[in-house]
Amino acid sequence: MSDDWEQNGMSDENQIKPLANNGLEGDQTNPEQKVIEASPYNIEDPLNEGEESFDVISFKTVDEIEKSIVESPFRAIYQTNNFLLPQIQDVVDESKTVNLRPEYQRRSRWTNKQKSLLIESFLLNVPVPPIFLFEADFARYEVMDGQQRLLAIREFFANQVKLTSLSILSPLNGRRYADLPPRTKRTLERASLSAIVLLKESRSALRDAHSERVLELKRFVFERLNTGGKHLNPQEIRNAVFSGMFNELVIDLARHPTFTEIWGIPAYHSYSDEEYESPDRKKNTLYRTMGDCQIVLRFFALRQRDAIKGSMRSILDKCMERHVADTEQEISQYRFAFENTLGLCSLLFDGKPFRLTFDSPPSESMYDAVMAAVDELYPEAESLIYAKAHVQRRYWQALSSSEQISRFSGRANTAADIRQRISSMTELLRSAIRDAGF
Repeated sequence: MSDDWEQNGMSDENQIKPLANNGLEGDQTNPEQKVIEASPYNIEDPLNEGEESFDVISFKTVDEIEKSIVESPFRAIYQTNNFLLPQIQDVVDESKTVNLRPEYQRRSRWTNKQKSLLIESFLLNVPVPPIFLFEADFARYEVMDGQQRLLAIREFFANQVKLTSLSILSPLNGRRYADLPPRTKRTLERASLSAIVLLKESRSALRDAHSERVLELKRFVFERLNTGGKHLNPQEIRNAVFSGMFNELVIDLARHPTFTEIWGIPAYHSYSDEEYESPDRKKNTLYRTMGDCQIVLRFFALRQRDAIKGSMRSILDKCMERHVADTEQEISQYRFAFENTLGLCSLLFDGKPFRLTFDSPPSESMYDAVMAAVDELYPEAESLIYAKAHVQRRYWQALSSSEQISRFSGRANTAADIRQRISSMTELLRSAIRDAGF
């Protein structure tokens, strides 16, 4: 279930009107409320993070399952509602009600053809998959699945989209909403889109939007939504589940000029929506898959040596969990640490750090080791700069054979391997400082 869907549509019959008393406007007639009991679920790792499956919800015995069913410690409560298409424009435009941040989901945007096929589906009364919303707070919702459908509907009703590539209703090609014949307009105005709203649990244990169980619930639902269409990768799921200042920091640092230059990502010249979705950047694999954000996150995840346990996925997930409620002051300190460490790495290696060979692209495993080591030794930054020639000499000596390159390449990616690479790089830098006479 995803916004890569193009051609389906839905009926405007048997409507269950929008939520009563929760901030979403519309006709309010007995919304259906249901409970989904959670069960174990594993997902594959599309980003190749070298991770084993990581269950946030799991049971080891049948007795545990029976007890869980009786006590219902973990459950998803949802309501099903329908929105008339004209209502969707109002809901989306009311940003205080529904959060449609472009960075919330995957970094892609529907083409005009995809938007047009959605509108054609509504006109043909073809079923359209429901959107999924998460009640982050009272009368405030986040879009878990369906962002592109909502944006396409809003843009069409705002006359921002010309229909194109319609195969069945081809005479409508080239027309905007305002240009449609009267009956066609009325058909669209009576069409509806179904929404499944995942409600916050009312019990005190789940009242905090950042509580561990709420985060587990969101992650579980995202992973289950991930069973069809184009899958969200682990970093995209983190981005969706762990919203907050730390997640925004990770995204922002991935735009840093030094970072984009090192990793070959087209530079940012502004923070406008158009710039964020630049065609050149969308062709970049790291950007498109949020691999750039994963790389930034790795720095913070590996700073805390005693937290390097288990799979890389669990290390990164737990890092996001630890930082989900960080203060502005803490965020400022993390920004300072990342920018200064990255800048020093770039300086020490003449703008081309993290390479395994002179002409190779940067390596994530070498990034992990060098960034963690430089971060640890940052109080000795002046000594490192003075010892720059010794740093480079020892660095390339450590990579002088295929066996040594393999050691740093990340092919061995257990927690122990990661700790060993960081330890080796830290000692290498200390040796370079000693070579310089400090």
